[in-house]
Order: sequence, then C-alpha cells, then structure tokens
Amino acid sequence: MRLGGKITAAIEILDDFQARRRPLKITINDWARDNRFAGAKDRAWISGLCLDVLRRYASLAWVADSDTSRARVLSALRFLWRVDTQELAVGAGDQHGPGALSETECALLAHDTGVNDHPLWSRAADDVRADIPVWCAPLFQCAFGNNAVAAGLALASRADIDLRVNSLKADSEKACAALSAVAARPAPFLKGALRIAAPDASLRAPAVTSTPAFNKGWVEVQDLASQMAAAAAGNIKGLQVFDYCAGGGGKTLALAAMMGNTGQLYAYDSDAHRLAPLFERARRAGVRNLQIRSPMGGEGLADLQERMDVVFVDAPCTGSGTWRRHPDAKWRLSQAQLARRMGDQEQVLASAAQYVKPGGQLVYVTCSVFDEENQQAIDRFCAAHAAFHQVGALENMTASGAFHDDAREHLSAMTLPTGAVRIAPHEYRADGFFIAVLNRRGDI
Repeated sequence: MRLGGKITAAIEILDDFQARRRPLKITINDWARDNRFAGAKDRAWISGLCLDVLRRYASLAWVADSDTSRARVLSALRFLWRVDTQELAVGAGDQHGPGALSETECALLAHDTGVNDHPLWSRAADDVRADIPVWCAPLFQCAFGNNAVAAGLALASRADIDLRVNSLKADSEKACAALSAVAARPAPFLKGALRIAAPDASLRAPAVTSTPAFNKGWVEVQDLASQMAAAAAGNIKGLQVFDYCAGGGGKTLALAAMMGNTGQLYAYDSDAHRLAPLFERARRAGVRNLQIRSPMGGEGLADLQERMDVVFVDAPCTGSGTWRRHPDAKWRLSQAQLARRMGDQEQVLASAAQYVKPGGQLVYVTCSVFDEENQQAIDRFCAAHAAFHQVGALENMTASGAFHDDAREHLSAMTLPTGAVRIAPHEYRADGFFIAVLNRRGDI
C-alpha cells in the first residue's frame, strides 16, 4: 500500500472508534478482513499509527484545533512520526488518499515542532497535556499531585516488551543469550527480568512468542511492574498459596516459579474462558505444584477456606496503569465503569478473605493508578473486616529474593505512608501498579 491508502485506512478505523468506542483490536481486525490486499507490514503500520493517535488523542486534537480523525492522523504523522510535509501532501492527494491538504492544514503541518514543543503548550489544560479524559484529571491529581501530567504522558508513550525468565527452566544469562536476535537485555530491579526496547511504531514488534526460548518455557511476556507485584507474595516456598483472580495465569506462573515447585499453588478465576489458557501455559513452564480450579470443573473452593498461607488477589480494575499498551481503553472508560469496578473489588476482597488462614496474608494488587481502586479499597475493606490490618509490602518484596540488592532504595521510594507500594509509570518505565499486603490476625 502507498502512503495515501494507509492514511485513509487509519482515518476510517479511527472514525469507527470515535463513533462506536469498540476495542481498537476488533475494529482493526474487521478492517483487515474487508481489505485483504493489505499485507502484514501495511497492517502493522496502520495499527501502529492508530495506537499512537489514541495515545495522544487529546493533544493531537488540541494542536490541530480539530477533533476529526483526519486532523489527528495528519498531526500524528507530522509531529510524532516526523513525516515530511511534502510527503504528506503527496500522500493525501493520492487517488487512494483522504483528499488534498487544505491551506489551513498545509500551514499547520509546515511547523517543525513536536506536540510538546508547541509555543502555547504550557497554556493547554492539564487533561490535554496529560492526554487523559477530562473526567480523569482530578483522579490523576489526587494520585500524583504535581506529577499528574508527567504520569499521564508516561502512559501515553510506547511500552517496552518486558520478559520474565522462568527460573524453573532457565536463568537470565541463558535466556538473554537465546534471545539475542530480538535484542533482549537485562531489565532494572529484578534478577529474572529482561527487556526489549519499544520498537518503532510503524514496525511489527519482535515476535517473542515465536522464539525457541519462549516455546521451551524459558520466558514469559510480562510487564516489569506485574513481575514486581508477584514478588509481593514474599518468600512462599513450601507454602499453600491461592491465586484467586488468576485470569490467563501470568502471575500464577510467576508465583509457581517463586515457589520452585514446592508447596501447593491453587489458581481460580470466575471466568472459565480467561482461565483456560493456563493449562497449556503451566505445562510449557514446567509447573508441577499447581491445581487449577475452574468454575466449570465442579471441584469448588470450600476445601480451601481458612487454609491458605497467602491469598493473592490481582483484582479486576479499570486497567488505567496499562494504557501504554491499550490506549483505546482510556477513551472507552467511563465514570460508571469505574464505579462498577470499585464494587467488584469490594466483593472480590470480601470473598478472597475467607480463604486466608489465621496468621496468613492477603496480597491485593491492581494495574490501576486511581486511588479509588487502590488505597481507598483497602481502607474500606479493613474498616469492614476487623481481622485484617495492612502491613508494609516492602518486607515481602525484599524477602522474595527476586530483586537486585540495589533495588531496595527504589522500592523504599515507591512505598506510601500506608505501607503499600505504588509503581508510578513516569518514574520507572513500567505499567502503573498498586500493591498492598494485609495480615490476618492469628486469634480470629
């Protein structure tokens, strides 16, 4: 496809998103099905452009003084992708392009500055500079204070590809050498984490899941913050551990590796469809101490009540900390959805608590940056459940043995006055995460 056709495709896809607010992946798949002439490289280019537009959805409209998909796409190509103005003019005027540039568009696209370098950028509203929905601005202010814009901008950037080395099958040196073709390098903080730098948006991401290292179970794709969150379970070798909201099993597999196939690990999710891939993933990873309790399996959970040393709750949340990789989600999110998630979290915490034995621990994790889903959720739970009290997450994370010695200073900086750990996206090039640890009293 020539440039003009690809620009037109991106505009059509984003028009559909603007009108229907469907997940972008569905819209792109529909477009690809109807336009089978587009090759893999063309689809990657179009997808990358649409994702970048959604990352900077608010600021691109502000720069262009227009909220049309055409204005956003042209501005993204000029100010984010640095496509030459003349090349844009030729592409727009192509027979498959979106139409010749207007005088106003030519004048706008003639500028040679990035979005953040606009002479009036400092006067833009905080939600524009942070590239977040207007209604989210107070939530970011509450969570990050003077760093609210920086946090939003970090979530509007492209994400690196982080990998977790599966210690049941390999070590970091072995895995890194096996992944040299995709330029994997050791990641910060964690002994068993690797990182592949974010690729150019117009290119296909490295096919990590096609590598022998992945298919042998040596590595899993998992964001650095998610790996750090799993480490909050602490030193769990030989213990009884329950991953209560296991989903597809990313953290389940991390917990299994931390346990070294000792003790007993249970995984459950209320959505059997989400849980289904864990069976194959666990086999590939060499996990032997895992029982998967599917809601369709008939085993139930009654036998686990008050027996677990650690119950790990990766709670359902808005996913606001993962907007780097899912930028469409932030423009689809509503205040009503946030309220529903807060209700879900209350129910999940209350349900998970019944499996913690006296003296055991409940680990609560979200990939959200909103305090309403994080510390406020913990405060509400503790107020209603006198047997539980919050303790410092740092002690567990240090005891896990997952971190380099020099990471403690960074973990201390992430620790909030309540003892919870917050991983801020603008500080650590990772997803936004919240981690809290609760102890159950031994006499109740």
